[in-house]
Amino acid sequence: MAFTGNFMCTSFKVQILEGVHDFRTAGGDTFKLALYDNSASFTAATTAYTVTNEVANSGSYAAGGGTLTSVTPTSSGTTAFTDFADLSFTSATITAYGALIYNSTPTHTYTNPTVCVLDFGGAKTSTNWTFTIIFPTADATDAIIRIA
Repeated sequence: MAFTGNFMCTSFKVQILEGVHDFRTAGGDTFKLALYDNSASFTAATTAYTVTNEVANSGSYAAGGGTLTSVTPTSSGTTAFTDFADLSFTSATITAYGALIYNSTPTHTYTNPTVCVLDFGGAKTSTNWTFTIIFPTADATDAIIRIA
């Protein structure tokens, strides 16, 4: 398996300090999730979205993936976090091993900078059905993006 874990990308951490990413619900950047096959090889050093090894277009899934919605930054205790609404691709025949979340809004000198790498822990498949990404609970312990 080419995916080797879940990572918040190192470049994302630097870009947060540079003010590149805007997670505000109203007026913020557009974040997307793209799905990948088992030939994809991503780590914390991944810096940008790529079409290489992205799953094929099927049903409502198209190159570049789907737009994430309901970005709601908040905090609990000393941890800030954000969450996305679950994302579904309908009538899709897909086998994906992982995904990239990236910022598709043109930002400074970066093109489609990555936020994080998601490892599904194996093949996740839909056959002419709905392929859904279910995000974890939005809290200081489980949210998909946390800064503690």
